[in-house]
Amino acid sequence: MTLHPLLAQLLMPDRSAVIFALKGVISVALALFVAMYLQLDRPYWALVSAMFLQIRPESGLVTEKAVCQILGSVLGGAAGILILAFFMPYPLLALACLTLWIGLNSAASSMVHNLNFIYAFAMSGMTAGLVVLLVMATPNLADSRAVFEIAQSRISEIAVGALCAMLVSQLLWPVTVKDSLRSHARAVINKTLEYLSLELDPDSTHEQRHQHADQILENLVALNDDSSAVAYEGPEGPGRSRAANLLCNKVMSLLAVTQIMGRFPRNHPDLVSPAFSKLLEDMRAHFIKIAEADNYEASYLEAQALRRALLEHRAAYVNEAAIVIRLTHTAAELVADLAMVLRAYNALENRDQTLLKASRLKTHRDPLIGAINGFRTAVVFMIGAVVWLNTGSPAAIMLMIMPVVFSVMFARFSRVVLTSILRRLLLGVVVAIPLSLFFGLGLLSSSSGNFESLMLILAGPYFVALLAIANRKTLPYGLGLCIPFTLIVQPGNHMTFNMEVATSNALGLFVGISILYWVFKLITPPDSQLMQRRLLKATARDLVGIDDQRRPENWFNGRMGERLLRLANYDQESGNPSRIMTDLGFTGLNIGHMSIRLRRRIKNHRNAVVDVKLAEWQQVLADTYLMSARGDMNSRFREASAGLLSAIYDAKAPDAQTATIEGMFERMALTFERTARTFHQV
Repeated sequence: MTLHPLLAQLLMPDRSAVIFALKGVISVALALFVAMYLQLDRPYWALVSAMFLQIRPESGLVTEKAVCQILGSVLGGAAGILILAFFMPYPLLALACLTLWIGLNSAASSMVHNLNFIYAFAMSGMTAGLVVLLVMATPNLADSRAVFEIAQSRISEIAVGALCAMLVSQLLWPVTVKDSLRSHARAVINKTLEYLSLELDPDSTHEQRHQHADQILENLVALNDDSSAVAYEGPEGPGRSRAANLLCNKVMSLLAVTQIMGRFPRNHPDLVSPAFSKLLEDMRAHFIKIAEADNYEASYLEAQALRRALLEHRAAYVNEAAIVIRLTHTAAELVADLAMVLRAYNALENRDQTLLKASRLKTHRDPLIGAINGFRTAVVFMIGAVVWLNTGSPAAIMLMIMPVVFSVMFARFSRVVLTSILRRLLLGVVVAIPLSLFFGLGLLSSSSGNFESLMLILAGPYFVALLAIANRKTLPYGLGLCIPFTLIVQPGNHMTFNMEVATSNALGLFVGISILYWVFKLITPPDSQLMQRRLLKATARDLVGIDDQRRPENWFNGRMGERLLRLANYDQESGNPSRIMTDLGFTGLNIGHMSIRLRRRIKNHRNAVVDVKLAEWQQVLADTYLMSARGDMNSRFREASAGLLSAIYDAKAPDAQTATIEGMFERMALTFERTARTFHQV
């Protein structure tokens, strides 16, 4: 009989989960002690702050989240003060401005992928809400000094919790981001090498290749997200961050070039000569050897051996077609990128000052998604505001605050995943209500009320909740238990043990999370087809803008990373086995790299005429890409390619660099024709 994941996590936790929960309890205890010692107004917000920092236990991530949390709180506090400075006599206008501020923070959080940065926006909205609502709840006592004191208190409480969690993370059983980075990097490299072998294997299936590509993209995005936090881990941190960014960037180049090498023999076997076929076989054999190597030195030497083998193949060519010569150069570029990936992996542990700096993978910013997420969070807040205005109940403040935080934090997940998360979160809230009312308040009311009694009683529920948080699958249960438990019990120096108030707060939290669940069910992002088309149009815009970039390959790789992952996720959700939109995304990556390599080859042939023809060709390239996605072929592409080729040859006599340009144009034309035929048949 298989236990439910939550029961398995609570009854049979592993050593790391127990250590994680113990560190969390110590963080919470320290935060409560400091907040009570400083006589802060609401010490329980320090507990909430410390608890949120436990979601990822690595020291660098905790430090980064603490910084984001404090900065977000300061920004939110300032916004709350500003709103009240102008609209304190006009409560409806103040609530309207607060709703707008919360919606803007939610929309802005959709423009980043890193969870710590998302959390900063959540804290900004929450802190502004607390400042404005707590002042408006007692209008007879409100003045400029009271407003400032409330803002100062909220920021102080959140900062105390963040700093205590950061201190415990650094001193007790520290877990580093460096280890996580190396784990992600190993997974990326192993999957990439397997993918390289599969692309060159004539017997591999479409589904096998896509499974590996999806896993590579997921690990790349995770590696990219963690790379910013490793900079907080000592003097070696910034170097490891640069190495991780370089690794991500070069893996994107590998994916682009590998797709080129794999698709050509599959789609145009009549153009594959015996010599080129032998080259592909040797490449695949070397990839397998590199994957089997058990250390960096052996892998790197094997990559260099492959590079020499490619030069020998190239020297032995006799009367090969231009496209074959071009693809052989592409193979050499692939191996050069692979060697850089291996060096970057080694630099995660050992310093390598010769590595060049590379751009991070950028978050794909879609204003439509930001607008929908901002509107959805604003609706959640407005529903709570209407309830509060009509009832005047202080418990309605809970209905307005915590659902907003969860709305911002969970907005980036897909609809299916989000529904599952909110259900588990709601179940945790259901358990937290009786636990806090009868266990927490019941026992605390008969205790002496000092810090020791508080922690003796609270440690048990927090330990259980943290055990659940230690596992990603059960994290929503733990979050739904510990945060409401804290907000209902409200531990501090001057606890009232008022069951009526506690019950009202509990109902406010339950109703708020329930409203959040249904708002997310009713207000959904646009359908996947529209979002996929927007992703392709964004790719086409980047194809046009390549020539304006100082380091175009790094720039293009950075912008395509998460975009490809989103296309893959939309394809997976649709259940379409052909994965045609993901293929089109990779096609965009491929032709972008071909365009960048074209510029390298003609850099000595650039003049005013060539630049004009190149700009025209680049626009036609982007237009042809979008037309092929509709099943149409653009005859202008071959014409624009011929015109550019003629201008290049008129500018300067052909040389070794420009000899393969004709093959490059032919390969792109074949790619567009194949893509158009594929979409025309769908």
